[in-house]
Amino acid sequence: MIVGVGMVELWLPECRSLKEKRSVLTKLIKRTQNAFNVSIAEVGENDSWKKARVGFCVVGNDRRYINAKIDHIFNYMEGMEIAQVIGTNLEITSYSEWMAGTSGPGETAEKYDDF
Repeated sequence: MIVGVGMVELWLPECRSLKEKRSVLTKLIKRTQNAFNVSIAEVGENDSWKKARVGFCVVGNDRRYINAKIDHIFNYMEGMEIAQVIGTNLEITSYSEWMAGTSGPGETAEKYDDF
């Protein structure tokens, strides 16, 4: 399993209140969510009128696909021109199917063994 996480720093020069910022971010988040089917939310700069930090997550099984999808999301957000993208950050992590604590080949894990 491959997990890609993207962070976008945004500058909102037109906003003069948190209410305006919320309106702009809601539009940006909903459009991105609908276009790419990703988990996305505002994750920082909550009290600032002019700055925002948005994070999103993509899960798949091909590292190149995840990297390309995150790049497309970055470009999509910048292309919407709702807010200025002032920075991006990307992290891709690979998780093995045989992580410690999971069942091995031929074994089945009981759903609530620990309870």
